Amino acid sequence: MNKKKIFNDPVYGFINIPYNIIFDLIEHPYFQRLRRIKQLGSTDHVYPGALHTRFHHALGAMYLMTQAIEVLRSKGVKISKKEAKAVSIAILLHDIGHGPFSHALEHTLVNIHHEEISLFFMEELNKEFKGKLSLAIKIFKNEYSKKFLHQLVSGQLDMDRMDYLTRDSFFTGVIEGMIGYDRIIKMLSVKDGNLVVDSKGVYSIEKFLIARKLMYWQVYLHKTVVASEQMLVKVLKRAKELADMKKKLDISENLAYFFYHCPTKPFKKKEQKEILQNFALLDDFDIYSALKSFMNSDDFFLAYLSKSLLNRNLFKIEFSNEPFDSDYLEKIRLKIINKFPVDRQSAEQLMISGKESNNVYTTSKEEILINFKDGRVLPMSEISDFGIQTINITKYYLCYPKNIF
Repeated sequence: MNKKKIFNDPVYGFINIPYNIIFDLIEHPYFQRLRRIKQLGSTDHVYPGALHTRFHHALGAMYLMTQAIEVLRSKGVKISKKEAKAVSIAILLHDIGHGPFSHALEHTLVNIHHEEISLFFMEELNKEFKGKLSLAIKIFKNEYSKKFLHQLVSGQLDMDRMDYLTRDSFFTGVIEGMIGYDRIIKMLSVKDGNLVVDSKGVYSIEKFLIARKLMYWQVYLHKTVVASEQMLVKVLKRAKELADMKKKLDISENLAYFFYHCPTKPFKKKEQKEILQNFALLDDFDIYSALKSFMNSDDFFLAYLSKSLLNRNLFKIEFSNEPFDSDYLEKIRLKIINKFPVDRQSAEQLMISGKESNNVYTTSKEEILINFKDGRVLPMSEISDFGIQTINITKYYLCYPKNIF
């Protein structure tokens, strides 16, 4: 069978599958599940075009990895066929552990980080593929001697970020997020085992970092997106409360596992496999189906929140640079009590508060390294004309039903 297929990608054009094992991994049910998981969760509530999937993103990141390998080899960096194949597998599978609506599910029903689940999947696939993913797993876990390979998969200038900024900007129509990914990749090199960027590419890196900042506040942390995601978190938490009270929920069997039976850390080997089996069958459709069922629930909060989400009757959200004053919170609470059949304690179900943080660039992780012609290699933060803020920006939010005023 010919496994050297071609994908027609709307962002990059034709994408070739470079290795037979890549084709086999793409064909696997674990990977095909990513077709049913949107890359940006409920962001289409704001940007209707944001309906691309994790499947698209994984293929795009793999394509950029093949471009990076080609560039590095052309500059004399030794990357064997085995290493190129392994790093391509690592980036292809880097997001395989994302669940439906990603972070909403990750912090409620499944108390496991998606990277940890990705590793579970990779280890399980490695058994099926008779050890052919072993090097990819070492690179993914940063346990391989050639550090730059891991940096291409996970770092402040990795192929993951390069693709999601390009792709998310394309599908949302937010042109401020566009980056010169092709120029950045052509500027990559390796020095002393680390990934570096040639100094003439420094302004492309600045543009990349600025675009990332704009995408976070304009797309990923857009106030309506935050409101929608937090409402979904409330729905899942409320459903879990009812499940803990032994209330029967009309949901899919795989979703029910995480409401009623999912163990807590540390997991035994048998439990880990059980979690993976159920997680591998979860996708966005399980959540949409549950919301449609919850609309008819006898529980007022579950029904109200689910109906509001499905009909895009989203909560009003306020952002503040400081925590909200307790008197103002009390005012909102009283408005909710006056509007809905709730008491003071249960009014909290319709009030959502928290905070979101983002930094454009951090010096606490491995920095982006700039390689100068005179042999110097400097971290981005030490370049004299580097104008990107390294501070962490935090915004506090408060969400509540629009019709209380």
